[in-house]
Amino acid sequence: MASAAASAPPPPASLPRIVAASLIGTTIEWYDFFLYGSAAALVFNKLFFPDSDPLVGTLLSFLTYAVGFAARPLGALVFGHYGDRLGRKKLLVLSLLLMGGATFAIGLLPTHASVGSAAPVLLTLLRLVQGFALGGEWGGAVLLVSEHGDARRRGFWAAWPQTGAPAGQLLATGVLSLLTAVLSDDAFGAWGWRIPFLLSGVLVIVGLWIRLSVDESPVFKEALERAESRRTGAAEKPPIVSVLRHHWRDVLVAMGARMAENISYYVITAFILVYATTSAGVSKQTALNAVLIGSAVHFAVIPAWGALSDRVGRRPVYLLGAAGVGLWMFPFFSLVDTGTFGYLVLAVTVGLVLHGAMYAPQAAFFAEMFATRMRYSGASIGAQFASVAAGAPAPLIATALLADYDSSTPIALYVIAAVVLTLIAVGVARETRHRDLAQVEAGDGDQTAVSAAADARTV
Repeated sequence: MASAAASAPPPPASLPRIVAASLIGTTIEWYDFFLYGSAAALVFNKLFFPDSDPLVGTLLSFLTYAVGFAARPLGALVFGHYGDRLGRKKLLVLSLLLMGGATFAIGLLPTHASVGSAAPVLLTLLRLVQGFALGGEWGGAVLLVSEHGDARRRGFWAAWPQTGAPAGQLLATGVLSLLTAVLSDDAFGAWGWRIPFLLSGVLVIVGLWIRLSVDESPVFKEALERAESRRTGAAEKPPIVSVLRHHWRDVLVAMGARMAENISYYVITAFILVYATTSAGVSKQTALNAVLIGSAVHFAVIPAWGALSDRVGRRPVYLLGAAGVGLWMFPFFSLVDTGTFGYLVLAVTVGLVLHGAMYAPQAAFFAEMFATRMRYSGASIGAQFASVAAGAPAPLIATALLADYDSSTPIALYVIAAVVLTLIAVGVARETRHRDLAQVEAGDGDQTAVSAAADARTV
């Protein structure tokens, strides 16, 4: 049977190579994206918004950071559309080129001292390009892996592209930490901050070489052949139309699932650089080192959480992570407030381990919700539209709450409110771990019957 062949796992040597291609490209994309976030917290307020007071300058800096998120839904729509029409691989190459090019260009930007108000405008435009590229990257990367594997270990293998986020965070924070350690504050502010952005050009070349070596998803190729064989001459509906017709509930579930995951992550890794240095009296080097250690542990636990989701289901693992993050928020800030490095590391590390329980099964969970010819669009739209309301304003809202109340309590309550939304969304979702991606189709609109048949299978 064609579908059985398409859903069979690839040869043993093939899947690790595909995982490596997705992981290295995703790592580079997240390195670029997180590098901006860390620089926004540390130096962009002085370089591009020097006329503001320090906290207002940080707010403006985080505002340009949030602009990148605003472009992600557009990237999700454009890349999702063409990814569902042309394939995953071509769009992943394009996303890598766009992200790397924008990041490299940021490293060449003149500052406010050189060109005045044109500097923040140029910075914002390049941030928009970054966000557009990342909006298309995530869906394609996780689908390329998910659609090459089988249901039995899909959670584990699809979790590896997810490790690109902590790997990119680790790389970005590590480079910044090294530079701040060896350079004086004046040297880092004058030219040292440019080095990690320019380094992106080298990383993109490596990523392209690996990403161009992999094959297109067999599940997508088979779905494309089926669509061609039954085409009657009428124009095929855009994937977004099919998503909103057949999978609108799944899009809402994905958006709700992202709220706690996205908000908590940016509070723990981006806002913490502001909070620890301004309220807890910690040096920026100490704060960076804590995030560095936490990101390393985060990278290590994500595949383990993905493997657990293969055994017990996507929903239980996701719900555990969401509830854990909500319960951890008050202890998190209490530990940071001590100003002690060991407690700071503990706060960040536990927070990221619990976050990983949401982030790890997310790739397989979202992929299993949607039919093949609309999967790139559906997964990307659900993930990236949520990021506008979640991750985009998270550091901005947290910084504003800190400025208004001079307390971490409103920030903890803000994260807990997002956790409640995620618990509701994932709580009402269907379990998906047994689904055969080649069989998840919605052409007849009867997704319930397909889901019931898929969920009845044993692993």
